[in-house]
This record gives sequence, structure tokens and C-alpha cells, in this order.
Amino acid sequence: MLFWTIIKVALKSLFANKLRSFLAMLGIIIGVAAVISMLALGSGAQAQVMERFSAMGSNLLIVRPGQRRGHGGARVGTYQNLTLEDAAAIVAEVTSVKQLAPVVRGGAQFKYYNKNAQAMIIGSSITYFSIRNFEVERGRPFTEVEAERMAKVAVLGSATVENLFDKDSDPIGETIKIKGLNFRVIGVLKSKGDQGWYNPDDQAIIPYTTAMKQLLGTDRLREIDIQVVQGYNQTKAQEEVSAVLRRRHGIQPDAENDFSVFNQAELIETVTDVTKTFTILLGSIAGISMLVGGIGIMNIMLVTVTERTREIGIRKAIGAKDRDILSQFLIEAVLMSGLGGITGVIAGIGGAKFVENAMEFDTLVEPSSVILALSFSAAVGIFFGFYPARRAAKLDPIEALRYE
Repeated sequence: MLFWTIIKVALKSLFANKLRSFLAMLGIIIGVAAVISMLALGSGAQAQVMERFSAMGSNLLIVRPGQRRGHGGARVGTYQNLTLEDAAAIVAEVTSVKQLAPVVRGGAQFKYYNKNAQAMIIGSSITYFSIRNFEVERGRPFTEVEAERMAKVAVLGSATVENLFDKDSDPIGETIKIKGLNFRVIGVLKSKGDQGWYNPDDQAIIPYTTAMKQLLGTDRLREIDIQVVQGYNQTKAQEEVSAVLRRRHGIQPDAENDFSVFNQAELIETVTDVTKTFTILLGSIAGISMLVGGIGIMNIMLVTVTERTREIGIRKAIGAKDRDILSQFLIEAVLMSGLGGITGVIAGIGGAKFVENAMEFDTLVEPSSVILALSFSAAVGIFFGFYPARRAAKLDPIEALRYE
């Protein structure tokens, strides 16, 4: 029997029982749609995480004070031990450092005429903008000279501008009060979007000298941000920075650090592994639906073989071979799962877009997930269709012709 004739007969059989064929395909449709939607959610979550890390900066090491521990190892506070001298020593002694920014921060009340807003103060150097990937959309950043002179200038985040100024007004050159002190607005940052744990758009970046001496009254740093030279091993750079700080802080070889150095590359790798595991888990759970759909296809095909026993007997009597009967019923099963898979792909992509629009959660449908879902649906059709097809092929033609 010619291949295209088998296809034609298989399609005719499927469309002769439309409702039964659709119900048999429903498990495959739901399974494929679920797999694509779940993988799209996982890929979207991973892309969002990577985007947020990119917004934080690239090739980044962050040095922060360590945790004090009391009796029994419990945390009882934070060391206040990072200084500008520590930052200078890192720049001088660690050759892998491309840029460094000392950072102090604190919350404060902002005021512009009758408008008030609570926002974060970031005191740092001019290098902070490039290290943390901040772009000035309007105006300019402050200069090194302004930092040396402890100038009262501020670069505001877009959310802070919205809270303090009218929509059509230009904040550049205006004077605002931060903790009662007058600051001149010299720039507005390009929006990065809310990062979840904090909003980089709701803050003011000012010279670290001004923040330390006039606003926050401290000579200790909250963190030191370090950008490592492109291509240099971040773990090695982390060890070099730790060695400098241990020596400066007089830490004995067997003692714990009184500071922490966070490696962005390690953090990205950890989060990526977690999101991949999460994606695989979602896809696996959704894949169970396809297995259930395959069982449904096998059940329907067994019923079909029973119904068409006389037809099989007649075909065998006029010369059809076992492989022709096997091919016919196997192709019917594959067509059923294939059509269900294609319908499921359309439903899965549509479901992913619906979730993205309804819940404002980014989804990413990758071609690999579509190919995977279609391949799996075809494999399910072959696997679960083979037994009914083989059973049909092995029917004795004389017994088949006697069947009522």
C-alpha cells in the first residue's frame, strides 16, 4: 500500500470520528501547551534575573562589613570597619581592579517646596555611575572636583523626580532639601525599573565626601564596589581583595574575615542553576500530561482496532501485508498526536502571552522548547500507538472476517 494512500485512509478514519479523535488528542494538547507555557515562564524568569544582575553592573565584586558573632555563633551585629583607606589600598595593590567606588547610604526626607518624599541617599564617587551601569538621562553627573570640595549637588532617580516635581517641570538646576540641607539638582538618571528588593529609581546619588561629612556623619563605608578587568578571573580577584583587607585589618591566619566579598559571577551562576532546576521541574510536571494523553491515544486506538476488525480482515484477504496494517494504524496514532502537538504549541504560545499581558510577568518562548514539545508528542504517538498497531497487524484474516 502506498504511503500517501495510508495517510489518506488515516485522516479519513480520524475525521470520521471527530469528537472521539479530539478527546483522544486533548491530553496531548494540554500536555504540549503546559510544557511550552511552563518553559516560557522559567525562561522568562531567568531572563529577568539576568537583566537585573546586568543592571547592577558587570564584573562586579562587592565588599561589605562582616557580621559580628556572639556566644554560640549567633549574629549580634555588623562590623563598622570599612574605610576610605581600605578602598585606596585595594586600588593600589590589586592589579585586577579596573574601577572602584566607595559607597555610603542612608534614608532621608527630601523636600521641594510643599512636596515631600522619602528616598535613599547614595554617597559615592564618579566611578559609581559606570560600575553600576547608571546612565544620566538629563543633565550631568557630578565631577571629581565637586567631590573634593564636598559640593551639595545631587543626581536624582526618575521615581524621586516624579515624587518631588510636577510632570512638565524640569528639575535640572532646581534646589531641593535633603535632611534640611540645600542641594542643587544637576542630573536625572535613566529609569532601570523596580528591582524587587529595592528601587534604583528612587534615590539620589551625591558625592561621598558630602554624604559622609555633612549628611550622614560617618567615616565608615557601607560597601566598596569593585569592577574587575574584563576577562580576569573574578574568584582570583576576590581572593586578592580579601588578602589586602585581612592584612589591613590585622586578621590572624586562622581567624574569620570581618568583612564579606560578594562575587557577582558566583551569584549569577547560583541563581542560573536554581532557575534552570525550576524550569526543568515545571516542564517535567507538565510532561506528565502528555503521558496521560498518550494512554488516551492507545485506548482509542485499541477501540478502533476492535471496531475495524472486519476491515482489517478484508484488507489482508486481498493482499495487504502485516507491515501495511501496522503502518496504517501507527500513522493514525502519530497523526493524532502530531495534530494535538501542533494545536498544543499554538495554545501554549497563546497561554504564555496571556500570562505576560495579564500578570505583567515576562515570558520567553524559545524555539528549542517548541521542538522539544513536538518531538515528545510524536514520540508519545509512536510509543503508545505501536501496541494497538501491532495487535491489528497480527490479526488472523479468517478470524477477522468472521468478526461481527
